[in-house]
Amino acid sequence: MTTDISRDIKKDVNGSLITGILLSVLGVIAIAVPNFATLFAETWIATILIFAGFTKLVYATQTRERGGFIWKLLLSGLYIATGIMLFVYPYTGVLTLTLLLGTFLLTEGTFELILAFQLRSQNNWTWILGDGIITLVLGAMIWFQWPFNAPWLLGTLVGVSVIFTGISRVMLSLNARSTSNPTNEVANPT
Repeated sequence: MTTDISRDIKKDVNGSLITGILLSVLGVIAIAVPNFATLFAETWIATILIFAGFTKLVYATQTRERGGFIWKLLLSGLYIATGIMLFVYPYTGVLTLTLLLGTFLLTEGTFELILAFQLRSQNNWTWILGDGIITLVLGAMIWFQWPFNAPWLLGTLVGVSVIFTGISRVMLSLNARSTSNPTNEVANPT
């Protein structure tokens, strides 16, 4: 019985390790060809918006007697129309998404700075302050370099995120492999 469990754990760890390596490779590819990765991310967002719009449309028709039917229809139409616009005009969509990301980071950085100063009496409040400053600087960099950074920015950020996800998956898998290995348990009884 314990050998079956051990085999299942090892199989899961190996699958997780392969997934982590694959994610890391995909992240490197995204950084190597950021324009393609940016366009891919924009298309993915368009697909999600269209799917969400149709989901909201179904919900609106199923709940029409509960009120707000017209507003639900308008909201689903907004999702669908935005998704279609992103498909039809992908480069305009990339410009818009990049500007939206810059605005989000500026807003988030401002809120984090306000939060940091409100938490000044607590230990380690400077971590929130540092996070707020970095987030604010990133948002400002996006804004001040826009529209020139739009073709590569989203793809690069997605690539970096995917690389770190892959690396963390690999490290967790290696850690799980070393802790589930029966030879390590015999050699290092803790």
